[in-house]
Amino acid sequence: MKILILNGPNLNLLGKREPEVYGNEDMETCLQTLRARFPQIQIDYYQSNVEGKLIDKMQEAGFTYDGIVLNAGGYTHTSVALHDCIRAVKSPVVEVHVSNIYAREEFRQRSIISPACKGVICGFGMAGYRLALEALADKQTRLVLKS
Repeated sequence: MKILILNGPNLNLLGKREPEVYGNEDMETCLQTLRARFPQIQIDYYQSNVEGKLIDKMQEAGFTYDGIVLNAGGYTHTSVALHDCIRAVKSPVVEVHVSNIYAREEFRQRSIISPACKGVICGFGMAGYRLALEALADKQTRLVLKS
């Protein structure tokens, strides 16, 4: 099984950026933990602050990977292009947010990409990535997600 974790703008600063909102764990530590917990899954990771690069990576993985875990960062609230890309690829996409976007500023409470995703996980910190992997790895969930 192959899953891509795709992070958008400013998520390269996890562990440093606003720890009261995003916590202290960086993405490298999270990836080490996930790879140890899910040795049966090839977990690839990509982060970019550039919308077009995120789209290119999703198109590259979206027809061969078993799933994509997407934290689009600020593009969640603005990117019709990411929404369209999610709809275009065959791999199921699970939207993840470290913070609870519905408990934050009003402009963050609307996700343009959610309707295109198979599911949304938010507000559980870095554990959201684990929860998304568990959902994609579950055989019954995969059957539902791919139908």
